[in-house]
Amino acid sequence: MKNGKIPDPNVIHPIHGYDKEIYVKPTLKNPNISVGDFTYIADSDFESHVTHLYSWNGDRLIIGKFCQIASGVEFVMNGANHQMNAVSTFPFYTLEGWNMEPPAKKDLPLKGDTVIGNDVWIGQNAVILPGVHVGDGAIIGANSVVGSDVVPYSIVAGNPAKLIRKRFDDELIGLLLKFRWWDKSTEEIDALISILTCGDLEKVRKEIKSKL
Repeated sequence: MKNGKIPDPNVIHPIHGYDKEIYVKPTLKNPNISVGDFTYIADSDFESHVTHLYSWNGDRLIIGKFCQIASGVEFVMNGANHQMNAVSTFPFYTLEGWNMEPPAKKDLPLKGDTVIGNDVWIGQNAVILPGVHVGDGAIIGANSVVGSDVVPYSIVAGNPAKLIRKRFDDELIGLLLKFRWWDKSTEEIDALISILTCGDLEKVRKEIKSKL
């Protein structure tokens, strides 16, 4: 390993002397947030980027391994949604003094868990809306608002975010999804870096095929 150091997903600050980039997993306190090893955010506090995550909705934010989350990214959870099948959308039940119990879940536009795959890059100030599923290897452009699912190894951008292009052809995407490099040991991943960072995609294709 580099300089005699071994990558450790349980340290908070992976860059010596720099506190504005953290591995997320060891900082988590909310049981409804799950984040995989080595996923980082360009900030010193991840949970402040998760808004409207209320226990009564029962939704979860699930993020995979090796994701790269830029500064200003916001994960908006289901608690941000208001009742829309009645005359007023005002959330009386959340505010003191109003005589209203929380509406039944069937009366709220709940979208389920928000799930981000592995090795996903989320650009600066992007907003991920409730219930979105983002596939492995996807890239979310800066300032995007993502309100619908994103397929693996695709690039989306805009408001609302739309598909720009697939990153690779279908065969290579299929190989990568089968290979699942992020689930391998730290030692195996370290040995794979020359493949994972190679711009010669035909070479990458051959190397991965030989390892499956």
